[in-house]
Amino acid sequence: MAKTGESYTTARNHVLGQEETHTDAGWRFAGGRHPSSAAITAVLVNQGVSLSEPLVFLTGGGIGAGYILWEFKHDQSRHVTLGFRNQWQYHDRWMAKTLGRLGVPYEEHHTAGVRAAGDRLAAELDAGRPCVILPDRYHLGYWQLPAALDGHGGGPVVAYRRDESGVYLDDRGQAPIRIPRERLDAARARVPSYKNVMHVLGDAKPDEAALADAAREGLRDCAAHLSAASDSFSLPAWRKWARLLTDTRNAKAWPKVFADGRGLADALLSVWEGAEPVGMDGGNLRALFADALDEAAALLAEPELAGLAGRYREISALWHGLAEAALPAEVPEFARVRELTAAIKEGVMADGSAAGEEAAENGRLLWQARAAANESLTATDTAALFADLSAYLGTIYEAERAAIAHLGVVTR
Repeated sequence: MAKTGESYTTARNHVLGQEETHTDAGWRFAGGRHPSSAAITAVLVNQGVSLSEPLVFLTGGGIGAGYILWEFKHDQSRHVTLGFRNQWQYHDRWMAKTLGRLGVPYEEHHTAGVRAAGDRLAAELDAGRPCVILPDRYHLGYWQLPAALDGHGGGPVVAYRRDESGVYLDDRGQAPIRIPRERLDAARARVPSYKNVMHVLGDAKPDEAALADAAREGLRDCAAHLSAASDSFSLPAWRKWARLLTDTRNAKAWPKVFADGRGLADALLSVWEGAEPVGMDGGNLRALFADALDEAAALLAEPELAGLAGRYREISALWHGLAEAALPAEVPEFARVRELTAAIKEGVMADGSAAGEEAAENGRLLWQARAAANESLTATDTAALFADLSAYLGTIYEAERAAIAHLGVVTR
């Protein structure tokens, strides 16, 4: 994972072969690559629905695009947020359209009070209904984030059972993650824009015709969304970012923002984490989309979609090239950060709560290593690096623009 940026499941399969199925108190861990699509898939699989994560991901509109450079005064850090899923900034909207297209009945709750939200979740779990929730990752604890990231949000997870004082989560791994109720309640209430949000999915048995319709709607949604002119939430975001990497006038241009070198390693690491599957959110998702296109090609009898799948695997490789350029393993400080990032992800995926003290120690070492990397880059000449990243992004933008235009023709 550290060397290749691959997801836990992919890397593990290289070593041990096909992933085996793990369970906890009757709950089957389905794994997964992206938090949103994996959460829905996990609930439906445990209802007995035969459905893949790529098809769920496609139903929601597939891939997206988005770029934000954050500058935080409280700890003098800089971070890059990359959006790779359709409507990545709108959890509720994405859930609504995905579940609606799949024909899955659901209830959406935004309980105001912390205690009332916890009681509602407990009642649903006691009734045997797993829930998709959206807690703050810092408060969950198992991702080993520092206090500076308190309130920065997170991805959906499935709460599938509880005991007297804790709730068990499925976060795409193969082992249970038990969170004390008070901590989970605080995590769910931390981010005001989606405070205490919870989706309770009803039973659904979509047939092949319904899945074909859902896939077709998702493809058209993807083509329309990424053909838009927005340079914040559509493909022009990559072109905008490419320009900001070499611009010398814009206040958010990288040569200006990083003129003092401060926080550069954090920003580069967030690019690597955002683009590679080893990160917390599943990476650039182009390979997941390619798998979805292969399924849709058979489901819709559209062989051109299989050809597009190959193109998106090539685009995924371009993103890998960008990530490697941003955080090359040849730099010792970067190699150490990569290794520890992968170790934490592996602990979450393989061991869940059982990662315990080892995970906490890896977290301590990671943030120590990140601080050292930031310090080592303060005097770096960034012009060549930023020009290199800009060139990668220019190539990616043109490749994605051509691919989405082709998709628009196929789905017209």
